[in-house]
Amino acid sequence: MKTITDAKSPDQDWLKTYYYLRFAVSAIWVALAFTVAQAMPSLAVVMLVAYPAWDALANHLDASRSGGLASNKSQMLNFVVSVVTAIAVAATLPHGMHAVLQIFGMWAVLSGLLQLITGLRRWKSYGAQWAMILSGAQSGLAGAYMLSKAAGTAPVSIADIAPYAAFGAFYFLISAVSLTISDARRRSKAVAI
Repeated sequence: MKTITDAKSPDQDWLKTYYYLRFAVSAIWVALAFTVAQAMPSLAVVMLVAYPAWDALANHLDASRSGGLASNKSQMLNFVVSVVTAIAVAATLPHGMHAVLQIFGMWAVLSGLLQLITGLRRWKSYGAQWAMILSGAQSGLAGAYMLSKAAGTAPVSIADIAPYAAFGAFYFLISAVSLTISDARRRSKAVAI
């Protein structure tokens, strides 16, 4: 019987790299959303479709390092939900930002739940997953907020999605740093022995 730490699990270095990459992409997206995309609607359109598409790709890359999507049901579902979200955002953009924000809200709730499940699953193998678990829970709350804002009449824009992405970036950074520190401690103990 194989355990979680067998060959199907991604190695710790990959997970750190993955979390740093997710942080960097999200941070760039947030910076663009709060600055350039405000004045360039065509860029905002591309960014709104690209964000869930990137999430789908990232989930696929990560799952491929740990046995594939079939072996990682929560990541497989997150991949599918993110692909559907990217398509739905592209199809909904002509109907206005309230409709797009509603789709992002539903996506945030679903993907947050799936990320929380993935974080819990990885806790046994890698530890340092508390930030990913918190991120999943926060994503659900952010989704509920976006849904309530989408139901209102106040103007909305890509800037209303950027805080959600910013929190995601923050949590990915915390996870990467936590794994880096955990790894450094483990190596220093190995050298001391």
